[in-house]
Amino acid sequence: MTESKLKRRIVNGMLYLLFALVIVFFLFPILWTLSLSFKTVPELYQVPPALFPESLAIDNYAYLVQQVKILRGVWNSMIVTLSTIVGTMLIAVPAAYAFSRIRFKGSAFVQFLILMFQMISPLVIVIPLYRYFAKIGLLNSLIGLTAIYIAISAPFQVWFLKSFFDTIPTELDEAACIDGCRRLQVVTRILVPTIAPGIFSGMLLVFISSWSQFVVPYILMDTPSKMPLACLLVNLQSTFQQITTHYLAAASILTILPTVLLFLFLQKYIVSALTAGAVKG
Repeated sequence: MTESKLKRRIVNGMLYLLFALVIVFFLFPILWTLSLSFKTVPELYQVPPALFPESLAIDNYAYLVQQVKILRGVWNSMIVTLSTIVGTMLIAVPAAYAFSRIRFKGSAFVQFLILMFQMISPLVIVIPLYRYFAKIGLLNSLIGLTAIYIAISAPFQVWFLKSFFDTIPTELDEAACIDGCRRLQVVTRILVPTIAPGIFSGMLLVFISSWSQFVVPYILMDTPSKMPLACLLVNLQSTFQQITTHYLAAASILTILPTVLLFLFLQKYIVSALTAGAVKG
């Protein structure tokens, strides 16, 4: 074995060790939460604490479903998230096409404004929105919450999908027009199917972002029956009249499970779409 190959193997081994440490660092809290969700009350105070429970206390999850009615939060989150995906795509796809294909005065300035809106944190606008929504009757409303989520997600998706439209040669549009297609037909029949992987990846990103929103619904929603799952999780602490650690851990697992599963099964599509959209030509 040559000296260069030995050095390369040593460097690769150190990198793999570093990656393993990073993975353990980020996965350990999730594994510990998962372990707590299956423990009984005596096991919670066991000294020294054990990583793995002695038996799987599935009753913790059954209690959340039957007594706490946590599936209401899952349903609310699903309604808001899916509505946000549809609303965001209905805005982002036409806007991205317009910025990519149509040359008009002030286009660069409008795109800059969209980028500026993307940089604004929801924390900055949520208090004024609370007062505004209180006047128009949209507090504790899933419709109002969905509208805010769309406003948060749309700016990034416009830029994200524009990069995919930019990768398609304009000659394809011209050829379709010569064949008799109108502009709307060019978009719906040719361009949108061509960038379908990018749209699909954008929908996944919107899902992950909307599902994990907490601050906005926590401020705008105070009715438990209408709260999304991430917000309902905080209110569980005040509803229990007993030791709650294992119940809160089980609720946390239910909260993060959909996004984890989506990322595990669909990460290759997200990464490939991000890479493809970042390269023009």
